[in-house]
Amino acid sequence: MADLHPAIAEVTARIAARSKSSRADYLARMHEARASGRTRTPLDCGNLAHACAAAPDSDKAKFLTGAVNIGIVTAYNDMLSAHQPLAAYPDIIKQAAREAGATAQVAGGVPAMCDGITQGQPGMELSLLSRDVIALATAVSLSHNAFDAVLCLGVCDKIVPGLLIGALAFGHLPVLFVPAGPMSSGLPNKEKARVREAFARGDASRDDLLAAESRSYHGPGTCTFFGTANSNQMLMEIMGLHMPGTAFVQPGSGLRDQLTRAAAQQVCMLAKEGRAALGDIIDERAIVNGVVGLMASGGSTNHTLHLPAIARAAGIQLEWEDFDAISRVTPLLARIYPNGAADVNHFHASGGMGFLIRELLAGGLLHGDVLTAGGSALQNYAQEPFLADGKLVWRDTPARSLDPDVLRPAGNPFESDGGLKLLTGNLGRAVMKVSALVPEHRVVEAPARIFHSQEEFLRAFKNGELNSDLIAVLRFQGPKANGMPELHKLTPPLAVLQEKGFQVGIVSDGRMSGASGRVPAAIHLTPEALDGGPIARLRDGDIIRIDGNGGTVCVHVPMEDLTRRELAVNHPALYGSGRELFANLRASLSSADRGASIFGSTA
Repeated sequence: MADLHPAIAEVTARIAARSKSSRADYLARMHEARASGRTRTPLDCGNLAHACAAAPDSDKAKFLTGAVNIGIVTAYNDMLSAHQPLAAYPDIIKQAAREAGATAQVAGGVPAMCDGITQGQPGMELSLLSRDVIALATAVSLSHNAFDAVLCLGVCDKIVPGLLIGALAFGHLPVLFVPAGPMSSGLPNKEKARVREAFARGDASRDDLLAAESRSYHGPGTCTFFGTANSNQMLMEIMGLHMPGTAFVQPGSGLRDQLTRAAAQQVCMLAKEGRAALGDIIDERAIVNGVVGLMASGGSTNHTLHLPAIARAAGIQLEWEDFDAISRVTPLLARIYPNGAADVNHFHASGGMGFLIRELLAGGLLHGDVLTAGGSALQNYAQEPFLADGKLVWRDTPARSLDPDVLRPAGNPFESDGGLKLLTGNLGRAVMKVSALVPEHRVVEAPARIFHSQEEFLRAFKNGELNSDLIAVLRFQGPKANGMPELHKLTPPLAVLQEKGFQVGIVSDGRMSGASGRVPAAIHLTPEALDGGPIARLRDGDIIRIDGNGGTVCVHVPMEDLTRRELAVNHPALYGSGRELFANLRASLSSADRGASIFGSTA
């Protein structure tokens, strides 16, 4: 393992200095919780009787005599392919706990919605808000104070960040995350994108589109592109919250079941030994490791929202400038759709997370001295699990990538940087994912076309009104305006215009899917329009420049003229699909650069 890269060391030190007071406050709270003794100690006889009344007699006896008790917080439902396999996990975990002399109980469930189902629908406006609801539900699940350790069962976009934010309120306990794994490979991602663009042009029917989508999303497990769900699994692994090699093992396999058993037994051992509490694992080094992993793998832009929110839940103040600085020195080692043609199964077969972590450790880009929940050191995560005579063992990952078109060593990367940029300028601050763009599309300058909804843009496209150079400005899509839904449906029509030779781009205070690519997009723009950000003063025809190389986003209008303009107003329909119930949450959300969270004002 090489010495730590000086730029990584500098960013880590800067985060630690910035977070000194808030981190100390967090650790003091965790120390106080830990000092109170075993979690069931304060419970009186009635509390204890209620807590195990429905347990089998053998488990009840262990529970009442002080055996380790695991709280399972699950995001199971059988509508979401990624979470459907979790149905079987509690029984597997309970049996593994019994074999370790412990008990396990389902502490509670959290909601789990799918951006793929709600994409372009009213319910999408609840998606980001659901992360903080999940955090609250996790806290409610664990509030019975009856657990010595926690297993979090979840996979997708907002679920894992929400589980982690909630679990950090119980950071005096050991916590492991247990995923379900990706579905088997279906229709290749490039072909899926081709059909979507053909449909946008009118060259494919709705039946053609439905057939392609159904061949892409066809069975249990996570969607196989490298969007937010699979970026979550990468993060949990590189931050030491999985068993090593767990992220991309497919559901329904013997190896998957053995890894679930191993997670239960591992967290029992940590609880018995009183070590590796979650709040100790998630420190500034682990957060930096997560950002490095995001850059090296070409992960989802949604984590420029989630990681700051997670960090703040542990008393750590992570800023977009830290992402930018880490991106500058972290090479891109993976090409997974939308940054390439391969899916996560191909990435896993090529060497996967073990190869990626080993290369980053060898390059001095990761803190190797961090605590982990799944092994004694991060070096353990440079291994892969397999079954030998039915038993779970680990071995070193391949010395060489099995497919250099998908995964490469640090000495021969796809790009010299991580491909995520902080953009600044007279429009505010935004983020841009350049790793999915060909070089000629990383800079675009064109007239603005202003839209206040995704539907308004799509109507203009279908009416043939957008056949020119343009930068689509989607405003009033920020956290407070409408909950910051993804604007994924913009990508196919803009890609069609791009193929016609037009210069196109996106500027928005909203967000794009972790699967979006091809079109240059300055997203998460802050201040948002509802807060009076400059985006609310733009007009059709204003010349906007997005520069992914230089890191700027600006409008060619003198500031004195821009500030004299009246602010645009918008009155969206914030009701239906339950949206009216979330009005108070929307009003409480922090800015995008602080995580777009109801917890964003606290550290």
